[in-house]
Amino acid sequence: MAYQPSPSGASSSLPPLSRPQLAEARRVRAVELFEEGASNAAIARAVGVCAESVRRWRRLWEQGGVSALRRRSATGRPPKLDDAQVETVRSALARGAQAHGFEADLWTLERVGAVVEQVTGVSLSRASVWRLLTGRLGWSLQRPERRAVERDDSEIARWIAHEWPRIKKGP
Repeated sequence: MAYQPSPSGASSSLPPLSRPQLAEARRVRAVELFEEGASNAAIARAVGVCAESVRRWRRLWEQGGVSALRRRSATGRPPKLDDAQVETVRSALARGAQAHGFEADLWTLERVGAVVEQVTGVSLSRASVWRLLTGRLGWSLQRPERRAVERDDSEIARWIAHEWPRIKKGP
């Protein structure tokens, strides 16, 4: 059964379905309609796809049942860090860069990579460190604000209040 938002528009405790989950829900609904004896054209209209997709799904369903239409896990190389290692990295990064011997408390890809290697023994490329930070840890790029060390906010406020109006009016 596919997730559908409540008609009242109130927020639901269920998260919205991802694109692959929605696609699988369509295929499962199509199977229900196959079993009811609906035509391919009627199923295509009901689930919002073209008739050719329904014909392909029907062939797969006839050959392998419902399981043939289920989502498959992603293929490709498995990640170098398992979930436990990612949590170890998360807690190490939460202590801050200075706790790991860096001068400033700012994280760079190189610094994160060094900490990952230190706590897990796994060496990651810059691209892999970026994917780890943004994909698995949920971090985003933050650029520090550049401010002069000598900055005096009270003097700036005084200048804006007294000097700027005098200059702005002109001679």
